Amino acid sequence: MTTKTRSGKSHDQEAVRRFVEDFALVFSDAGMQRMPARVFSALLTTQKNGLTAAELAETLQISPAAVSGAVRYLLQVGFIDRAREPGQRIDHYLVGDNTWYETVGRKDPVYLQLIETLHRGIAAVGATSQAGKRLADTRDFFAFLAKEMPLLIERWRKLKEAKS
Repeated sequence: MTTKTRSGKSHDQEAVRRFVEDFALVFSDAGMQRMPARVFSALLTTQKNGLTAAELAETLQISPAAVSGAVRYLLQVGFIDRAREPGQRIDHYLVGDNTWYETVGRKDPVYLQLIETLHRGIAAVGATSQAGKRLADTRDFFAFLAKEMPLLIERWRKLKEAKS
């Protein structure tokens, strides 16, 4: 079924549904739980400014309990935001404009914690042992991410501004 958006452009609802499932599968294969991946994909594709839990359940043909668990997880990891329309009591869930780089940017404390923990692991197994070398390589990778990620995010912000 093809419908018109507010801008007058049409889109194929079946193609959108297929995309939601395909994109969710990619996220699921990357390690995200299946239901949060589906909810996130649905929120990415909505023509509205967010969806309510009931709208998500209807759109994805899932239970309200499944929606509740999925949005709780997505809120916790910073992939979505919760908002309310003026004068309403119902929460709307949406993907913010800066979701990707803000979520990635907030990982810096995690990298630093991993680096510190890996230092302790290296000391425990011995720096010159095979395990110590493996842990050191892992530590160095996270140190690289901790250093480079803020620079990448800043480059992304500048690129995004230039496109506006």
